[in-house]
Amino acid sequence: MSVTSVNPAANATNEYYLTRQSQMESNVRSYPRKLPLAIAKAQGCWVTDVEGTEYLDCLAGAGTLALGHNHPAVIQSIQDTLASGLPLHTLDLTTPLKDAFTEALLAHLPGGQEEYCLQFCGPSGADATEAAIKLAKTYTGRSSVISFSGGYHGMTHGSLSMTGNLSAKNAVNGLMPGVQFMPYPHEYRCPLGLGGEAGVDALTYFFENFIEDVESGVTKPAAVILEAIQGEGGVVTAPVKWLQKIREVTEKHNIVLILDEVQAGFARSGKMFAFEHAGIEPDVVVMSKAVGGGLPLAVLGIKRKFDAWQPAGHTGTFRGNQLAMGTGLMVLKTISEQNLAQNAQERGDFLQAEFKKLAQEFPCIGNVRGRGLMIGVEIVDERKPADHMGSLPADAQLAAAIQTACFNNKLLLEKGGRNGTVIRLLCPLIINQDECVEVVARFKKAVAEALKAVRG
Repeated sequence: MSVTSVNPAANATNEYYLTRQSQMESNVRSYPRKLPLAIAKAQGCWVTDVEGTEYLDCLAGAGTLALGHNHPAVIQSIQDTLASGLPLHTLDLTTPLKDAFTEALLAHLPGGQEEYCLQFCGPSGADATEAAIKLAKTYTGRSSVISFSGGYHGMTHGSLSMTGNLSAKNAVNGLMPGVQFMPYPHEYRCPLGLGGEAGVDALTYFFENFIEDVESGVTKPAAVILEAIQGEGGVVTAPVKWLQKIREVTEKHNIVLILDEVQAGFARSGKMFAFEHAGIEPDVVVMSKAVGGGLPLAVLGIKRKFDAWQPAGHTGTFRGNQLAMGTGLMVLKTISEQNLAQNAQERGDFLQAEFKKLAQEFPCIGNVRGRGLMIGVEIVDERKPADHMGSLPADAQLAAAIQTACFNNKLLLEKGGRNGTVIRLLCPLIINQDECVEVVARFKKAVAEALKAVRG
């Protein structure tokens, strides 16, 4: 049987394949419960199910598909690699293709290969996160880590221990010890109850004092790990001066600063990496998702000073994925040649402006935020009183109904944040203006339908 011969069964429906999936796969599956379709094909920003229905995709493989589905450059790269005679994976042995990809990726890190070297990890971002923490502990000889509320770093044993969301953690006993959580700035829901610049200033001072206070009760950590834009945490953007202070303090105390750019990286924020908005240089950069052009790949960018590995100190069978390096190289070239960082910024600015207009019509839209094509729309219950900062209570039921209504209007997107009350958009970087207009129109219709269904 060839791949091309695996066509949808005669008269097959989404329900047919979803039923079979439920019979053959574990209960752990998640997306089919929220987006109940079976995909037959996809191109650009569009997905077609087995019944022939087209959907506008603002999920894009959780941000993995920077160039959308089946971009010609990506498909050509796969075909060229297969025709070249290269093995599909090479452990960490080098090839001309790997050499070209490594050089291109290093060129996008601040200071390039004079400042950074690369470590190829396993196939997922969580694999790279695990490697980053292991490296920090090796370099410093320390054992603890500071992470942040609302952060997401993966679902493996160690990465889950550094993730803020408790729902996945509560079911697992004995996660990695030594993780200390600190509050992450949140303009709409300030964890200190202050809001605005006062909240940012207080959190900035709190972090510095926490590290330097000899009575804090916490030993100096090996690493601080964070996202410059929290994705799963509800699209929360770190304030520039807060990030700059964290860089200053970690550098002063020889603490390894790890920036998790798995979702926000590769032009999604309007810059190649989200940390660039603050003008800082991390010690370690965690990269996955878009770095492989839609194929499994995870990489660390390591400041040379911190490359404390002994030979074979961290290995992984699939770190030599040649197909992913080829598609990743094409993603890097296309982002640069087509200036997709600028497109992400411009389309993102348009979408945020339009969603803010919708908030005037639908007060259940409490907050619109993000950078570039990483956008969050927080859903609230405006019928209830606001808190002392003017923030309204979240409405998880309505947010879920809006996601369902979006699906019914052929718009694919995700939820996130506390209690799943933030509608998240991770559009492909190639999305055009007409498609953005269509996103807004479908979202508006979905909000109206969800409000009627939930509130009458």
